[in-house]
Amino acid sequence: MLQQTTDTDDALIDRLQRSAFDYFMLHTNPENGLVADTSIKTSHCSIAAVGFALSSYPVAVERGWISRADAAKRVLAALNFFAESQQGEERGATGHRGFYYHFLYMETGKRAWNSELSTIDTGLLLLGVLTAAAYFNGSSQTEKDIRARATFLYERCDWHWALNKGPTISMGWKPSSGFLRWRYQGYDEAVFLYVLALASPTHAIPSSSYDAFASTYTWMMFKDTPFLYAGPLFIHLFSHAWIDFRGISDRYVAEKEIDYFRNTQTAIAVQRDYADRNPGHFVGYGKDIWGLSACDGPNPTGTKHSRRYSPKVLGYAARGAPLGPDDGTIAPWGPLSCLPFDRQVALDGTKALLATYPNLLLEGRFPGGFNPSVKGSGPEGWVDDRSVAIDQGLLVMMIENERTGMIWNLMRQSPILRRGLDRAGFTGGWLEEKQARPAIA
Repeated sequence: MLQQTTDTDDALIDRLQRSAFDYFMLHTNPENGLVADTSIKTSHCSIAAVGFALSSYPVAVERGWISRADAAKRVLAALNFFAESQQGEERGATGHRGFYYHFLYMETGKRAWNSELSTIDTGLLLLGVLTAAAYFNGSSQTEKDIRARATFLYERCDWHWALNKGPTISMGWKPSSGFLRWRYQGYDEAVFLYVLALASPTHAIPSSSYDAFASTYTWMMFKDTPFLYAGPLFIHLFSHAWIDFRGISDRYVAEKEIDYFRNTQTAIAVQRDYADRNPGHFVGYGKDIWGLSACDGPNPTGTKHSRRYSPKVLGYAARGAPLGPDDGTIAPWGPLSCLPFDRQVALDGTKALLATYPNLLLEGRFPGGFNPSVKGSGPEGWVDDRSVAIDQGLLVMMIENERTGMIWNLMRQSPILRRGLDRAGFTGGWLEEKQARPAIA
């Protein structure tokens, strides 16, 4: 039985952050550093999950949950695997041109399913690589090797090839059919991807690519505030896990007199307002019960709703507010991951979820999603049977950014992120401060 009623706020946060980190201790192959996408035993590795794990190890060292030597060993195992695994168009390859397939077999690291060579997931992996290199700046051979491997992996990535002769970055590539027809444009989680690609000393994309990306933004108004629209919550969080956007801006947000950090604060207010209005009349929604994002949901086949009104359920989908889609499924990790943007709102949402749905957690961790509008064994309704690695990693990082600013502080010293932000046209704030000597150039 959950003990949230006796927890202080700090104790609750600490418990949930530690449980989130423990995902990586339980679901990582220590031989190659690969991390399972979900807690299901048969899950394949997600390369994005590895990036979140690599970024979470420094937090765990500072929190005393793992020794520095053990964490460094785990990091180097992952970096060695990605550096040495097969690159090429062959069937058994792990990646191509410095990018990696979205899903890999946990034991062999070879491409799983018919997954795409994913630019965005490779970017998340590389952010983890760079975070680890920034943290492990010691003189031991292991830490020196981490930094050398990080440089190699980042500089090998052929961002210019990923443009596929167009202005914006392709979402992916498959050896059998070539590039996917979709590109990263309009406001989405890919801000960090363009920053990485712009900064490359070997295969950089031009600054005009960032302009092509950002010039397709969609704006709306929320009350009296300009809002750079994206429906799913994760879009407003992923880049922010590594990049401190407070007080820095490109010309696209500067002309609206906001920055990306403030835009995420507006996105949180939009989510809460939508859940409070509850236009779909879903069970449980309210100003403190919210979180529409990309997550698992009830299977569209054979789902029984608990009310006469039975909306179509979506399975896995990128749910969003205020324009949908929506089927009553909530990403319960959402409020707590917003801790750096509005501590009180994040805590109110987290405590409301745990008090209203006391059996929601799976082994102390938030599941991928739940839907109280669908019949289940308790008030939680349908509950995902798995926790998801990237959700857990996001929680570890965002909680730490609110508590100590650790990840933000590490990455503010990264010459790669600084160079990429500069080439994207970001100015102001900490970008004007003098930079400390970097761990990785």
